[in-house]
Amino acid sequence: MQTVIPRFRISATFDAEPLRSVLEFWARVLGAAPDVAFAPYNQPLQTLLDPAGIFAQNCNGANVLLARWEDLAQFKYRGDVALAQVEANAQELLQAVRTAAAKMAVPLVFCVCPPSPSFGAHHRQFLKGLADRIEAGLDKVSGVHSLSHDAVARLYPVDAWDNPQGEELGRIPYTDLYFAALGTAVVRLSLALNTPPYKVITLDCDNTLWKGICGEDGPDGVVLDRSRRELQQFMLEQREAGALLCMASKSNECDVLETFAQNPAMPLQLSHFTASRINWETKSENLLSLSAELNLGLDSFILVDDDPKECAEVEDTLPEVLCLTLPEDDAGIPQFLRHVWAFDRPVITDEDRQRGSRYAQTKEFGEAIRNASDLQHFYDILGLRVNVELLTPRHLSRAAQLTRRTSQFNFTTVRRNEAEIQALMETGRVCLTVDASDRFGDYGIIGLVILEERAGELSIDTFLLSCRALGRGVEHRVMRHIGRIALERDLRTVVALLSLTAKNMPARRFLESVGAQWQQPIPAGFVFRIPASRAATLEWKPGSGVVPAPATPMPDAAKMRRSSVDYNRIARALAIPEQILEQMRRERRSAGGAVPVADPPRGDTEVCLAVIWSDLLERASISRHDNFFGLGGHSLLAVLLLVRIKEALGVDMPIDDVYTASMTLAGMAAAIDARVIGALDQDAYESLLAQIEGLSDAEVRALLEQEQSGQGRD
Repeated sequence: MQTVIPRFRISATFDAEPLRSVLEFWARVLGAAPDVAFAPYNQPLQTLLDPAGIFAQNCNGANVLLARWEDLAQFKYRGDVALAQVEANAQELLQAVRTAAAKMAVPLVFCVCPPSPSFGAHHRQFLKGLADRIEAGLDKVSGVHSLSHDAVARLYPVDAWDNPQGEELGRIPYTDLYFAALGTAVVRLSLALNTPPYKVITLDCDNTLWKGICGEDGPDGVVLDRSRRELQQFMLEQREAGALLCMASKSNECDVLETFAQNPAMPLQLSHFTASRINWETKSENLLSLSAELNLGLDSFILVDDDPKECAEVEDTLPEVLCLTLPEDDAGIPQFLRHVWAFDRPVITDEDRQRGSRYAQTKEFGEAIRNASDLQHFYDILGLRVNVELLTPRHLSRAAQLTRRTSQFNFTTVRRNEAEIQALMETGRVCLTVDASDRFGDYGIIGLVILEERAGELSIDTFLLSCRALGRGVEHRVMRHIGRIALERDLRTVVALLSLTAKNMPARRFLESVGAQWQQPIPAGFVFRIPASRAATLEWKPGSGVVPAPATPMPDAAKMRRSSVDYNRIARALAIPEQILEQMRRERRSAGGAVPVADPPRGDTEVCLAVIWSDLLERASISRHDNFFGLGGHSLLAVLLLVRIKEALGVDMPIDDVYTASMTLAGMAAAIDARVIGALDQDAYESLLAQIEGLSDAEVRALLEQEQSGQGRD
C-alpha cells in the first residue's frame, strides 16, 4: 500500500510562506508530488468561512490553520486594550473553526504558534488561560486536531526560533530552523491522520527488551538499563494507545519466562503481550504464525530488533512488515523510537485503550469453541448481545477509525474521516454503530453501517465489522436490523454493493450465503438486491457463519511494502531540526545540477553569500557578477536573504542595499565586509574612549607627553 501524502492548504495570521519549502521537502521524502497552497496573509476567518475558499475546496488532504495570538490584537492596539482584542478575536476564530470544521471534507490542523519573547514574557498568564480555553473549546469538535507550540518543542526543540528582523521586514516571525520544526510537526501529524496505524508491534527479547542474553547471562544477569527501561515504557504506552504487543525471540522459552518472573519491576510483563513465539525458528516464520493467530495482515506488523541480520531476513522474506533495527548506541534508542513516525497515534478511542484485553477475550472465545463438544449448546449459552444504534458525535472518531482499519468484513472499503461521516449524517444518511458483548466480555463498538434511501430501495453505503466479531452471528443480526428498517420505510429491497479487494473475502462469503440468488456482477465486484422481507427474517446457525479468512502470505509477485515511507531514515537522519534544514538546503542547492561559471565567488564572504543565494534561489551555480533579482529573487526572498546574512555573518544589511538593481554578489559581499570593518573600527574607538575615561589627569598628561615626544623624534 503506497502512502498518499495529503494536499496542504494553509492559512496563517503571519507570513508563513517559508513553510512551503519544508512541506515540499517532506513530500519528496515521503514519495509524493508536492501540493501546497496558501490563503492570503492574515485572513484566517475569511479562509474558514469562505464556501469557495481553499479550505472548503480541499477534498483530499489537510487544512492547516496557524495562529499567533498577538497577531489578533491588530497592530494599533497596546496594553489591556490589545489583550481584550486578542481575547475577542480568538473567541471569534474558535467559533469559525467550529462552524467550518463541520463542513470540511478533510481534517483541520489548528496550530497555536509561539508568541514573540516580549509578548510572551509580559502576558504569560493571559496566554496560558487563553490556550486552556481554546483547547477546551476544540476538545469535542470533530475533525479538528490541535498542535500546540509546546507539542512541537517536545518533538523538535529549537533554541533560536525568534526572528525580529524578519518580523519587522516582512511579518515573518520565526527563523528558518523553527519553520523546519513546525512544518515537520505538521506533516507528521497530517500523515498519521491520513494513514491507517500499524496494529501489532513484535519485539525481540535479548538486547532489545533488556541488555544481555538471558540464556547465557541468566534471568538475573540481564540488565534493564535506562534506554531499555524507556523502550519498555514506550511500548507500554503504545499498548495503552491500541497497539497489540507480541514477542518473537530466538531463545529457550523457559529462560524468557524466568527472566520476566525474576524482574517484576520491568514496565512490561507477560500479561501485556497478546501472543508470543519463543523458539529457534526464523523471525519470518514466527511472524507468519502470529499473523495467522491474530488474523491480521502482515502489513499491519512492526518488528523491533537489535540485530540487523534478523531484520534483513524479515525484510527479504516478508517486505510487508516494517522492520526497525535499534541503534548500536544504546543511548540513542529513546530518541530513535520517538522519531519513528509509524508509532504515531493522534486519535485514541476507548476501544483502542481496551484492544489488548479484548483480543484476550477473543482468544479465550476461540479456545472455548475449539474445546466445545456441542457447538449449538455452546452458542445457546454464549449470551451474545448485539446493539445497533444511531451514531452519536461521541463515537465519530471510532466510526472513522473503523473505516480506516477494517479490511476483511467490509463491503466497499471506502475510507472516511470524521468530517466526511458528519457530512453524511447531515445530508440524511442513516449512520449506525454496532456494539456486542457475550459472557466472555464487552467487545465495544465493532461495526459501522451507513444507509441511504435511493429510488425506492434501501442502499447499503457501508457495512463493516471488526474481524474479532465474526464467527458468532453478529453480521446476521445487523443485516436483520437493516431489513427491518427497510420494511418500516415501506421499501421492498435492500441493495448491497460489494467491491472486491484482496482482503474482503469474508464479506463476500457472507453476502453470497444470504443472497446468492440475487447476486449480479458489476465492474470490480457484485451487487446484491436482497428482498427486505428476507433480510428482516435472517437467522444464523452455528457452522453457517462467516469466519475470517486466514492471513496467508502473499505470492512473491504480489508482495509490496506497506508504504514508501522510509521510517528508519527519518528516525536516524531527519530527527532534529538542524538535520532537516541542512538536508533541505543541500537538496535545493543541487536541484538544478552544478554548472561551471566563468567567474566563481572569491573569498570567504563571497563563498558564504553564494551558498545562501544558491539555497534561496535553488541554483547550484552562482557567479560573483550575478544579480539576486536577475536570478529570480523577489521581495519575500529578499527578506529571507537579509535574515540569512544576519544569521551567517552577523551583519544587519539595509533593505535598500538588497533592492539595488545593480547589486551583484561581489558588490553585496564587499558591502558586508565594509560593514564588518566599520563595526570593528567603531568597537575599537569605543574601547579606547572607555580606557581614557578610566585614567587620572596625571596619567592622561603623561600619555600626551609621551606621544608628543615620540612625534618629535620622528
